[in-house]
Amino acid sequence: MILIAVISLGVIGAISAIFLYAASKKFEVYEDPRIGLVQEALPGANCGACGYPGCAGFAAACVNSNTMDGLFCPVGGADTMSKVSVILGKEADGSAEPMLAVVRCNGTCKARPKINRYDGARNCSIASALYAGETGCSYGCFGFGDCVTACAFDAIRINPETGLPEVNDENCTSCGLCVKACPRNIIEIRRKGPKSRRIYVSCVNMDKGGTARKACDNACIGCGKCAKECAFGAITLEYNLAYIDYTKCRLCRKCAPVCPTGAIHETNFPPRKEIKAPATNDTNKI
Repeated sequence: MILIAVISLGVIGAISAIFLYAASKKFEVYEDPRIGLVQEALPGANCGACGYPGCAGFAAACVNSNTMDGLFCPVGGADTMSKVSVILGKEADGSAEPMLAVVRCNGTCKARPKINRYDGARNCSIASALYAGETGCSYGCFGFGDCVTACAFDAIRINPETGLPEVNDENCTSCGLCVKACPRNIIEIRRKGPKSRRIYVSCVNMDKGGTARKACDNACIGCGKCAKECAFGAITLEYNLAYIDYTKCRLCRKCAPVCPTGAIHETNFPPRKEIKAPATNDTNKI
């Protein structure tokens, strides 16, 4: 009886193995081995900044696409894409410009004094769901550091003097994790610019001029002077707030001096040359 049972189990096991093998072959999903090679060449951040669900999704897209146009890993940059192009034998898309995160809030502790005290959890998302903030500006940065926590590359920190986040250009990979973490939509991914030079409006306050200025000395008041000064149509004014389109901006810097509140920031430019007043002849001297 024991021998019969053992033989029966062996036969059942053999038949099951045959069925499983046949099923595995019938429903087998082929995966191009190059996907694994490309994934190994990627930085493995799985941040989704490339537009795909992680590095595996991006690797599959690179392999399955006929060209590399529009495919770019912002974390790995041009070096990583060169490695991918070698693996796949495709020409990398060289049109992608270096990008980085920009903090569009200039409401320092001095410019935006506190009018109340928050004793809740030191978390921007939680604070945003509860109330407008410790200052009169309901658009400004909380300064609790959700963006710092979200950044996997140590590219952003809170300045203890200003209470605002600051981005390290060298470490920033433009992955966009800090953008997603900010409940106030203060952080934006913008073009890094030649020699890391860029100009942008460091404010997101859409209140009318008087209200915005009362809440923060550095707020954009929507006066429109910068838009009138720009000869390239790069500056628009909407909802009482100026915005500089980096695709149109020629970095001429003419807009910054006319801003009455200093809301327009110029980054990594050389100091402006001082214009000396012309000498006047005193005709009254004898």
